[in-house]
Amino acid sequence: MTVVLLATAAVVCALGTYLLLGRQLSRAVIGISLLSHGVNLVLLLSARGTGSPPIYGEPPPTADPLPQAFLLTAIVITFGVVAFLLTLAYRSWLLDADDVVEDDLEDRRVARAAVTRHAPEVREPDSSEPDLGTADGDVRGADR
Repeated sequence: MTVVLLATAAVVCALGTYLLLGRQLSRAVIGISLLSHGVNLVLLLSARGTGSPPIYGEPPPTADPLPQAFLLTAIVITFGVVAFLLTLAYRSWLLDADDVVEDDLEDRRVARAAVTRHAPEVREPDSSEPDLGTADGDVRGADR
């Protein structure tokens, strides 16, 4: 039974990741929800079985409260993230009548500037280096 639940958690996490990689905010909201449900299922499986309540009858093996606390915390955090993403999707729908996230021109300019800043500098060949020519068959320094 545990293997079936673990496989279910893996499939739900994979679907959530797939939906999260899209450009639509509505898909991102559903993806975050599915991903969090998969992770919550894994947290629940990490409790290693069930126990009885610690205040009932004889002291049998009790349930570990730490995974349950993690699960409740994850549910609250996911609720906040989903509420924020729904707000962003609604705002995007009001402004553009669409929920597709477009490329930002400023982001492209910054990325291009970073590439040119880290590009290797062009240098003149030394006289000790052999002339290998170019792909056209043109040999540098053939007139020397």
